[in-house]
Amino acid sequence: MQSFVLIFQIFLAISLGYFVAPQLSQQIKQFVFKILPYFSYLLLISVAFELTQALNHISNPIAILPPALLIAFTTSIGSFFICLITYTLIDRQSVQGKISLHLFMNALKNIAKAFFALGIGILLGILINTSNIQIVFNSWYLLLVFIFLIGVELAFTQFDRSWLGWRVLLVPAAAFVGSCLAAIINYLILSHDYTLNEMMALAQGYGWYSMSGILFTELHSAKLGGIALLTDLFREIFAILLMYCLGWRFPRSAISSAGATSMDVTLAMVKQSCGTHYIPHAMMSGLILSLLAPLLISLFLNLKVSVR
Repeated sequence: MQSFVLIFQIFLAISLGYFVAPQLSQQIKQFVFKILPYFSYLLLISVAFELTQALNHISNPIAILPPALLIAFTTSIGSFFICLITYTLIDRQSVQGKISLHLFMNALKNIAKAFFALGIGILLGILINTSNIQIVFNSWYLLLVFIFLIGVELAFTQFDRSWLGWRVLLVPAAAFVGSCLAAIINYLILSHDYTLNEMMALAQGYGWYSMSGILFTELHSAKLGGIALLTDLFREIFAILLMYCLGWRFPRSAISSAGATSMDVTLAMVKQSCGTHYIPHAMMSGLILSLLAPLLISLFLNLKVSVR
């Protein structure tokens, strides 16, 4: 039920921005277009801050960091390359072309800015943790403001209808297949500690850490809930880095690696690195994976598969 409420809020915000946009004055429109590029860095600061807060509230985080990092890395890379291979086979033209030096240099600049923003967020989190100040921070409302502004921009963007075709479904499908393959590899590495169905379930969060951490704690254990939380936090960060590094060259693959976050947090990076024209792809992929994530987690956790 929670997933439907969050998805409804996202689509309400973007729809409101889209339909309000024509009524805005020229000065407000120009202001929106000027501040939009900076929102991605605000969101990066908030993600890094929430990561430090999460680590501070998890008992013995060092013990669960290695599996969380492994799962996050393999699922992100798996989704990226499965999508790349799929489009190479089905739509080769979409992954061909010359590498632009200008775009590559822009990507390097964006990566440097992204690391700087992440560093600020981590530093803020550490300072607050060490000073024992209790701050209740929720980046969700900041995210809804950004999505509203994206809706305003979309109202003035011309789209072709190619994103309405069946091929747009290949992006979330690649995320699912890539994550499942990564889960099997992770099981082979961590089989002495985790069952196959646990590995498969941990691969289905798609970066939605606020959902997966709670769901795993309720359905399984606090330990797996902590791993799920960190896995999806790191998966979100890996997706952001892939977006900045390769999103300009392989936009669909980068969106696939972003999982459910392509509809919300990493939407800023989709716009910045892939281009505004890929926002509908990101929204569609994020919507599908957001709806599937809690269902797939519950399904795999309830499967009585405990191969060791």
